Amino acid sequence: MSIAISLVPSVCDVGAADPVVGKPFSPPRPLHRLRAARRSEGISRRTVARRLGISAGKVHEQEQESADLTLSTLYAWQEVLNVPISELLVETEESLSAPVMRRAQLLRVMKTVQTILERSRQVSIRRLAQTLADQLAEIMPELKQVGPWPAVGKRRTSRELGQAAYRRLCADMFAGSED
Repeated sequence: MSIAISLVPSVCDVGAADPVVGKPFSPPRPLHRLRAARRSEGISRRTVARRLGISAGKVHEQEQESADLTLSTLYAWQEVLNVPISELLVETEESLSAPVMRRAQLLRVMKTVQTILERSRQVSIRRLAQTLADQLAEIMPELKQVGPWPAVGKRRTSRELGQAAYRRLCADMFAGSED
């Protein structure tokens, strides 16, 4: 008679002792918020994959909250999403330090100002928004690089192709259209 022993805890074993360490097993805690940040910025997985130069499947793997990512990967995501790194990390029970919280707040204000600058057609409003952007950049110079909040249905540049250009057509589609 042989007995199979699994060292990997199953779903039913939550709360049971971990056979390797002997401590109670708990599911992995969330390490980051990549998916939530991507969704809040209105950016698709495909867009992130294209900007990072990886497959959409790899993006999906990295978005798993329990995926243990390197700092360089997190910084690459931060650049693609154009958000502060604190937006990508899971908040602990402790609140952010006052300087970090202030920087995150200023970043959100600058994104709003840049959105007003981009979308407003009134000269007086654009002038006020530009003044506010300049004043924010005086407080925190790195805000000069911040872009606006993403727009839903953002237009492609002339160099970007739509998804239809990447799809393959099958011969069956043209079978009934012979004239």
